Amino acid sequence: MTPPENGPLRSVCIVMLSAIGDVIHVLPVANALRRAWPDVRISWIIQPTPKTLVEGHPSVDEFIVYERRRGLRSWTSFADLAHNVRGQTFDLALALQVYFKAGVIVGMLPADRKLGFDTARTRDANWIFTNERIPPHSPQHVQEQYFEFLRYLGVDPEPVEWGIPITDEERENQASFFSRLDKPACSVVVATTQSKKNWTAEGYARVLEEIESTHGMQPVLVGGPSQFERQMADEIISLTKAHLVDALGDDLRRLVYLLDGSVLTVSPDTGPLHISRALETPVVGIYGYTNPKRTGPYRRYYDLVVDGYAEFPGEEYPISTERRDGMKRVTVDMVLKKVDLAVRNYL
Repeated sequence: MTPPENGPLRSVCIVMLSAIGDVIHVLPVANALRRAWPDVRISWIIQPTPKTLVEGHPSVDEFIVYERRRGLRSWTSFADLAHNVRGQTFDLALALQVYFKAGVIVGMLPADRKLGFDTARTRDANWIFTNERIPPHSPQHVQEQYFEFLRYLGVDPEPVEWGIPITDEERENQASFFSRLDKPACSVVVATTQSKKNWTAEGYARVLEEIESTHGMQPVLVGGPSQFERQMADEIISLTKAHLVDALGDDLRRLVYLLDGSVLTVSPDTGPLHISRALETPVVGIYGYTNPKRTGPYRRYYDLVVDGYAEFPGEEYPISTERRDGMKRVTVDMVLKKVDLAVRNYL
């Protein structure tokens, strides 16, 4: 594979600041660029929390941190970033995030080519900060949407590889955690920060009981440190008869090795679902608010999607960004059927 006709590339800068799921979707892009152009220096502008997820990835030479600040101090975030990239030049910047803030960052980068989405798919006039745009395209899976950048550049996205790094020390901590369990672990993601994506504590309580009693797995509650997640976990604990392990916390690296060591994940549409997919841990995805054809697990485990997004069983809806109030359609029986399928087909 050779660089585009515009001339040989020496440096590429990826702009994807946040959203754990989107960060996961960028990893196959970075891997494909590294395979195609092994001598190109790849930098990635990213916020601190998602950086911990991908730090040490072999396809990325440099992570440049954007420290987001709010209110009157927000301008200092851009000033600090400008300082961090001072003296650097990039042949190509990939504007993978469509928001205004990301656009400002792309605009300030010392890059000859600034490749972004077509105008119809950007928000807040993000497109004004790019000088080159991929062609318009009908809605498709988010992963395929990012692959449009690769194909525009003449880079083959296949094989699709994530390669989330796990250190030797993390492997030791992982082994220590799972050695204390006497059954295979099923990680259950209790909630997301987007409330309309979340299922019910009552539903999870019943599912956890079946995971333990029928399938002989150890339920492990996982998630982040937010107050809402803590409240959801506490409510689930109060409602269930399952003997579960409470592993919520603020350590994203720990979450990675817990998902990696589990035999199954149950999750709404949120970052850990996509981490599980990338780690090849079978995942039962509970959908109702977002379109699973667009944000479901990519290419694998789609048969395990609990589809509350469909307004009726078998609905042939298109891929779209439309939101629906469908989590209320998800029943315990729907989730348990997918857990049964996962046990039969993947475990």
